[in-house]
Amino acid sequence: MTTQTGATTEPASRIEEAHQASRDVTRLHQEGLIAGLVGAATVALWFLVIDSIQGRPLYTPTVLGTALFGRGAGLPWPDVGPDLGMVLMFTWVHGLAFVVVGGIVARLLALAERQPGVGFGIVMLFVFFEFGFIAAAMLFAAPVLHTLAWPAILVANLLAAAAMGGYFWLRHPNLSVQP
Repeated sequence: MTTQTGATTEPASRIEEAHQASRDVTRLHQEGLIAGLVGAATVALWFLVIDSIQGRPLYTPTVLGTALFGRGAGLPWPDVGPDLGMVLMFTWVHGLAFVVVGGIVARLLALAERQPGVGFGIVMLFVFFEFGFIAAAMLFAAPVLHTLAWPAILVANLLAAAAMGGYFWLRHPNLSVQP
């Protein structure tokens, strides 16, 4: 279609397709962000409860933040007291990591909706990721894992996965996994 000035205009259907694609991308980003925050909050709440029961609130994020930002070399881990700065820095990085994971999962689920056979591969990727995370933590962060009970970390990851999975299940009720 050409206007009087000679410029070509797009048909209304192409414009609507572009708007729909933009809405889909926005929805994926929103889902990833929310799912990531749900997962991060689940882990944070789990460790707040565990630490509080043990009489050491904010101990886990203090230890992890201290280890992550290199300020823990030579520290006697059991004697670390709450450090709000470390807690905030670790929580920020932890939240960002979960938002990235949430965004990746949102995109993979969008792919699985279009191609149902991919769903089983996504489940297998999750299992591999969980195993890889625990194995890498055992290899590279052994002193921290001796301080923090690794089963508690595993439970935290499984709770986060369940919470994020529940959120995605609510957003994608018709999604099925086919081997």
